[in-house]
Amino acid sequence: MLQSAFSHVRAWVFDLDNTLYPPTDRLFDQIEVKMRDFVMDAVGVDAVEADRLRKHYWQTYGTSLAGLMHEHGVPPWPFLHDVHQIDLSHMTKDMALAAMIKDLPGRKIVYTNGTEPYAQNVLKARGLGGLFDAVYGVEHANYVPKPRAEAFQQIFAADGIDTQNAAMFEDELRNLEVPHAMGMRTIHVAETRQDAPYLHHHTHDLTAFLQELTG
Repeated sequence: MLQSAFSHVRAWVFDLDNTLYPPTDRLFDQIEVKMRDFVMDAVGVDAVEADRLRKHYWQTYGTSLAGLMHEHGVPPWPFLHDVHQIDLSHMTKDMALAAMIKDLPGRKIVYTNGTEPYAQNVLKARGLGGLFDAVYGVEHANYVPKPRAEAFQQIFAADGIDTQNAAMFEDELRNLEVPHAMGMRTIHVAETRQDAPYLHHHTHDLTAFLQELTG
């Protein structure tokens, strides 16, 4: 039954963070500290206010960076470079997940609100390097982040994806609304199931879900 729901899919789009690695790896514990410190320096506020602003920007603009750019004119690359300089040594390679991704029919890409170099480092740490036809970061959408429609439109147009024959895997539920509107199958990868009219499937185990798809 699950296989039939994906029989038309020939393009597989994966988010990176907390999607292609488990949340228990806690990379954002490191990233959020670096974002807080950057906001403190860039805006001239204390740690408490920096955390409040960071969360406000994420909720309002899609990412903390988008808020810094919009409200303070912060250039994107120093921020992106700084916050992604984190330790990945505790991550483990997932050969089972790698095998499932390799078996998917058609084109496979990663699309993240992080950067392409950061994504490549994470994929390598997970044993997923070289499996994807392309890896796109926020820089490839002119720093416009998910969940904004123009971000998806830029990436999918650049890659030549036919969204009517594509699927999107995301840990962030709000990032699935636009792909659903574009005709994609939507899969929420998260521990807890959440209901939304733009959600087709949920899984807490991406490897098991893909195994069911590929048989």
